[in-house]
Amino acid sequence: MLTHVRALVTLVRAGVIRPMGPRGLSGAARGYAHWDITLAWGYATGAARHPDRPAIIDDEGTLTYAQVDERTTRLANALRAEPKQRVAILCRNHRGVIETMTACVKIGASTVLLNTGLSAAQVAKVLEEQNVALVVADPEFRDIVGHDNIIWTDELDDLIDKAPATPLPRRPPRGRLIVLTSGTTGAPKGAQRPEPASLLPAAALLSRIPLRHGEVIAIPAPLFHTWGLAAFQIGLVLGATLVLRRKFDPEQTLQDVEDRNCTTMFVVPVMLQRMLEVGKRPKLRIIASSGSALPPPVATRTLAEFGPVLYNLYGSTEVSWASIATPDELARRPGTAGRPPIGTRVAIVDESGKPLPPGRTGRIFVGNEMLFEGYTNGGNKEVLHGLMSTGDLGYRDDDDLLYVAGRDDEMIVSGGENVYPREVEDLLAALPGVREVAVVGVSDDEFGQRLAAYVVCSSEITADHIREHVKANLARFSVPRDVVFLDALPRNATGKVLKRQLHP
Repeated sequence: MLTHVRALVTLVRAGVIRPMGPRGLSGAARGYAHWDITLAWGYATGAARHPDRPAIIDDEGTLTYAQVDERTTRLANALRAEPKQRVAILCRNHRGVIETMTACVKIGASTVLLNTGLSAAQVAKVLEEQNVALVVADPEFRDIVGHDNIIWTDELDDLIDKAPATPLPRRPPRGRLIVLTSGTTGAPKGAQRPEPASLLPAAALLSRIPLRHGEVIAIPAPLFHTWGLAAFQIGLVLGATLVLRRKFDPEQTLQDVEDRNCTTMFVVPVMLQRMLEVGKRPKLRIIASSGSALPPPVATRTLAEFGPVLYNLYGSTEVSWASIATPDELARRPGTAGRPPIGTRVAIVDESGKPLPPGRTGRIFVGNEMLFEGYTNGGNKEVLHGLMSTGDLGYRDDDDLLYVAGRDDEMIVSGGENVYPREVEDLLAALPGVREVAVVGVSDDEFGQRLAAYVVCSSEITADHIREHVKANLARFSVPRDVVFLDALPRNATGKVLKRQLHP
């Protein structure tokens, strides 16, 4: 009960729940009765409450809430002519992604969001595994997608213009939103995302990230990824204007923030790092980061140069969110993942499932309203007392702040000692001249396993300098014997380092 009261207060404070005129109130009620709490409800409500407000600004121009609502109804009618049970989307960030997803909701079709970094073979495998009936894709992926039924996004406007705006019946039994896992340690899997049963998930994020109704949100984070998707969904709840670009360019993103008077930006850490290398510093109220580990030096520099505006969310495709670090917490503890938002529980347990005290590293389990519904191949994550495993190791400090030590399958045992690559990565990332770093475990005949460091430098640094720095700050088992210098780290389309591609 207390959680729901706090959620209500949070939603009122954010302006999500506020006084409305008769038109807005009836529109919101009709939208909910027709579409439940879905993307379709969001645009139907927006069309009633603020029809002329810009909903999407992208490379093609501007669409208002009323226009998106009508266009997605037309697109849904076009797709209904030949029912599709499962639709895959392979697109950059633009209106076509949002309109296709919303139209699929209106006809009850499941949507599969494809990573734009997949190879042709990976796309073919996913399309087969997910039993996809239709693919909506950007023309640039013509050589990647092989399917009998494809709509290219440069054809969408013509399809929408020719389709009727006939009102649709109440949504049929809901389809599923399927997001692919990052695939950094293996083949990507389809994760079935739940639809929110209430506004409590939105309240959870808003309880730690003070977003407000009517924000103008730049979203360079990919929409096919859980974090970009979350930015879109929370933005819709807030009646926000979403500013999108097909491809990320750090200077262009910062210019968009300035030109479009953006108040908020959703990024993945590598994007933030690239923007810090650009001189422009437009004023922002919130920078929200997630999707991979935020290096402490990047957090510290962002706070110094943009001000106290940085929020860092720790979560995963499977558990959605676990914790959020605020600017004040990041200023005091740059490496922290923060605290759980309202309605969220986090437990640190040992191998037997027993809770661990502060300072002890263990497995991280999370409980909230948006745990995923399982992989499409029938697999699932381990669940303990209603909490789901994130697959990570971490600990809490005496102030109850959470820290992530790394993936549980990345921890190595070297000479009988537990060694965490993330600890070494954070240390080296703060070393002057180091631009990027990844640390992995490799086999060792003497110690069982040892660490290898892959470093991208902006100035000349020697392997001995790297080793001496680690030796001076961490235990001897954390010193990487192998130090490999690279021009860039291999990353996927969401900016996560592909450690399986690193070999000493």
